[in-house]
Amino acid sequence: MQALKFNLSGKTAIFKRPDVNVHCYFTYSHIHKPALLGILGAICGFSGYNQQKTHNDKQIKEKQSDILEFPEFYEELKDIKISVIPKEPTFSVKKQKFNNSVGYASQEEGGNLIVTEQWLENPAWEIFILLDESKAAEDLKQRFLNREFVFIPYLGKNDHFANITNIEIVDLEKVQNCSKIVSMVFANKIDKTEQDNNAWEDETNYFKYTERLPIALDGADNQYILEKFVFTNYKVILNSFEDIYSCKDINIAFF
Repeated sequence: MQALKFNLSGKTAIFKRPDVNVHCYFTYSHIHKPALLGILGAICGFSGYNQQKTHNDKQIKEKQSDILEFPEFYEELKDIKISVIPKEPTFSVKKQKFNNSVGYASQEEGGNLIVTEQWLENPAWEIFILLDESKAAEDLKQRFLNREFVFIPYLGKNDHFANITNIEIVDLEKVQNCSKIVSMVFANKIDKTEQDNNAWEDETNYFKYTERLPIALDGADNQYILEKFVFTNYKVILNSFEDIYSCKDINIAFF
């Protein structure tokens, strides 16, 4: 088995949490699968949420039945399996306040909307895309290797341009047993975590990040479906080795 590997980074990023937006738009701590599929969809030239809404609104107005369940990028790429290795357990987060002065931005006097957002600073991840025999995987492989990107990829919003570097094809081997996972992994795959006394002289170097992140879209309303993820350098005892692979002496989990 092979995977497409590349580094994904940027000066800033925001992956908006939909549950809180009253006084500030908050961000997830790391890139999640729907956001990454959005980047891959832009590279392939697939349409997104706006085009889906325009199409569905027209269909409803004309009393037609051709309603799109998902935006095109998600429909085409949702079966792709990915693995994410953050460069840091967490990235620095700062609030940014700015004015949106386009005429339709706000119903307030003067049409000026003051926006406050959380931005990740200097985020970076190593991304793996499992190259199965699907047409979508082969298309992504060729586009990355040949640098044939249709649209400019960005990290959550078009204010945050994405850097894609160190593109290569790597070999994978299926793992039947291991005690270290260097990528993010489903929390429900882990029965236990424990320190590895041979790995670190100073136990303060241990970390364990957990967060509920979007893993898929709900077909009814395109809302996020969440799963709890873990990213840690502790030893782990896994209850399943499904979708666990080794690459150059490291073990990674795909989802």
